[in-house]
Amino acid sequence: MGYINMRQCLADLEARGELVRIQNEVDPYLEVGSIQRRVFQKNGPALIFTNVKYTPFPMVGNLFGTMDRARFIFRDTLDVLDRLFKLKIEPMRFFKSPWKYADVLPLLARSFPRKAARGQVSQGRTSIGNLPGLVSWPGDGGAYVTLPQVYSENPERPGFMLSNLGMYRVQLTGEDFDSNREMGLHYQIHRGIGRHHQLALQRREPLKVNVFIGGPPAMTLAAVMPLPEEVPEVIFAGALCGRRIKMVPAANGLPMPAEADFCISGHIQPGRELPEGPFGDHLGYYSLKHDFPVLEVHRIHHRLDAVWPFTTVGRPPQEDTVFGTLIHELTAQLIPSVFSGVREVHAVDAAGVHPLLLAVGRESYVPYARKRQPQELLTSAMNLLGQSQTSLSKYLIIAAEEDDPGLTAKNIPCFFHHVLRRIDFTRDLHFITRTTMDTLDYSGISLNQGSKLIMAAAGEIMRELGFKMPGQLPLDNDFSGPFFMAPGIMVLQGPKNKSPRDTHDQKLENLGSRLNEAAGMEKFPLVIVVDDGPFTVADWENFLWVVFTRSDPATDIYGMGAFTRCKHWGAEKGIIIDARLKPYHPSVLDEDPEVEKRVDRLGERGGPLYGLI
Repeated sequence: MGYINMRQCLADLEARGELVRIQNEVDPYLEVGSIQRRVFQKNGPALIFTNVKYTPFPMVGNLFGTMDRARFIFRDTLDVLDRLFKLKIEPMRFFKSPWKYADVLPLLARSFPRKAARGQVSQGRTSIGNLPGLVSWPGDGGAYVTLPQVYSENPERPGFMLSNLGMYRVQLTGEDFDSNREMGLHYQIHRGIGRHHQLALQRREPLKVNVFIGGPPAMTLAAVMPLPEEVPEVIFAGALCGRRIKMVPAANGLPMPAEADFCISGHIQPGRELPEGPFGDHLGYYSLKHDFPVLEVHRIHHRLDAVWPFTTVGRPPQEDTVFGTLIHELTAQLIPSVFSGVREVHAVDAAGVHPLLLAVGRESYVPYARKRQPQELLTSAMNLLGQSQTSLSKYLIIAAEEDDPGLTAKNIPCFFHHVLRRIDFTRDLHFITRTTMDTLDYSGISLNQGSKLIMAAAGEIMRELGFKMPGQLPLDNDFSGPFFMAPGIMVLQGPKNKSPRDTHDQKLENLGSRLNEAAGMEKFPLVIVVDDGPFTVADWENFLWVVFTRSDPATDIYGMGAFTRCKHWGAEKGIIIDARLKPYHPSVLDEDPEVEKRVDRLGERGGPLYGLI
């Protein structure tokens, strides 16, 4: 059976040598976040800080910091969930081998929450000022809850069955908030709470919201699972936990897990928004300050032995990378049943997840055609961009499995090599402009608005890719390089981009015309213009991060031999992506040097972090 609360989990990890206690006094302002990130990078243990400034509550970090630890935490139910997902794909499996699924039906029976009058979380009360004020990055606008489980119910049909549990950013402190009773609630587009909020606004009534922190680890994972709308996360959490999760009433009347460490209970008042942010986020930049709903706090409940789980986010990989990998392991087998014609998808963590999605699909629409081209792949791509979290993808690159049965989206260098040899740049680029974008992606033309690009490749090899840079290139003095990244991929270092939003850079238009006439460029169909060439080509992680977090397809793609025909844009020889930082982009995340020196000292011989960082 899964853990009923956080205390059980921590005791197990400590007995296994996977939890280290830090008894030295630590500061939740920048220091604790720096420690957690450094220990994560070293594949280190979970950490419990028992002496945190300005709060009576211990903090727990890096809990899900390695895949081995995440699998260990959910070891009792992962196998049963795997079989449950297989049944969704092939129901006949149950009738062919019912003995293999004897524990699946009891699991479903145990998944629905059960109500009770009181629980451990009902015992204590505290104030906003007493909570651990974690500030992860120097430019953050205040303290945040970084592992919140935000719970809401449908105002028209209250109850668990139409409830939503999501991990949305909760700002504890900031200059715009009343520190005694207000918090910021930042939820992004395509999130379940949005529908509940919409219904509450239509009814002109407050939306009740509870924010759980800690409790059964299954609740934390359920809050980030990309589940279909008809599957309540609290019920999935029960299945993942292997037991019915006990729920008790909070101050606002909504339920809260009896074994949660904390519950912030309140409501969103109609028409009440305040500036939230900035906040260092998982793309590796600051998300900027914008108006978001205000959570008016009724009461903060807590266990008497409460601990405060936290993480920090930044340029990937970070601890949330482990969540993504675990979720992929759980759901990979469902992809063909959810997205017909798609064998595999890979939301690339190094590129910030949503900016880049790679997919392998089927191309069987016209199997007798003498010259194959993407057709079914385009249908599959539209399906991917129309459902669930894959709809937030900015660049979607999809290839046909028939051209290479061994092709996988997980091997990124090989995948790019495969696509660049086959893609027809006059035909296979499909832009969607002025559309909805990920809230945290600032490369577009405004908040939540930008463009998407489908690149589809199917058929015979069109070109061989260059392994050696062409000779003299017709570059003006503003550009330097070229730098070799991979076969067919060239990087150029360009001048600082000064263009405003929603405009092209004439220098790159001219560059496209020049390169189209240059000898040897037919073997380098992908050219990237960046601020720092050596950094970009140092490894694939740098390349993916720079290219796909700093470009908007419609704004930042130029052509070598560009043309527009009947509203279709293409390029004769290849494309140029402007991956320079733009004047409207947020700042890159950087640590505070003085804080890093303090953490360095904690890692010296005899210090509490010796051997961990």
